[in-house]
Amino acid sequence: MSAPPFIDSLDFAKNGQQISGEMLIADLLRLSDVLENSQGVLRFTVQGSLNKYGVPMLVLSLSGSCTLRCQRCLGSLDYPVTLETTVLLRSQAELDALEESDEEEYDSILAQVKLDIQDLLEEEVLLSLPIAPKHEVGACQTTNRDDAGKDAKHPFAALAKLKT
Repeated sequence: MSAPPFIDSLDFAKNGQQISGEMLIADLLRLSDVLENSQGVLRFTVQGSLNKYGVPMLVLSLSGSCTLRCQRCLGSLDYPVTLETTVLLRSQAELDALEESDEEEYDSILAQVKLDIQDLLEEEVLLSLPIAPKHEVGACQTTNRDDAGKDAKHPFAALAKLKT
């Protein structure tokens, strides 16, 4: 099952509704710039509820794997995506007031009658990705630079001869 395009976020949270499903990574267009390829699937669950203060919230769970580009070797890097986050649903006035204070424990988003679930989940995936993904040290697909230069002539060897 794929995500419904939109939900009424306040109604969804107040009634404790839940949806689960899968999204194709290829459908997440904003991710295409940071991915090596767009193959794969992400599984998700969105659970609505009220926190202990009665504030509506959404608990987002995502799992799966995507393929990033290693910044050392420019090769493929399988990156597991496993995240669970909570976002509070607020009015525009509440969001404006929160900007002025540092008391927020959870992220807050604007409560909307037509909240785009796929866009919200894609945003969470983007925020969870590393800025510069890299393989573990020594696991890159290229040869070690120290070993590669042993057989090659040093570029300044001819200058060293001129010095004498």
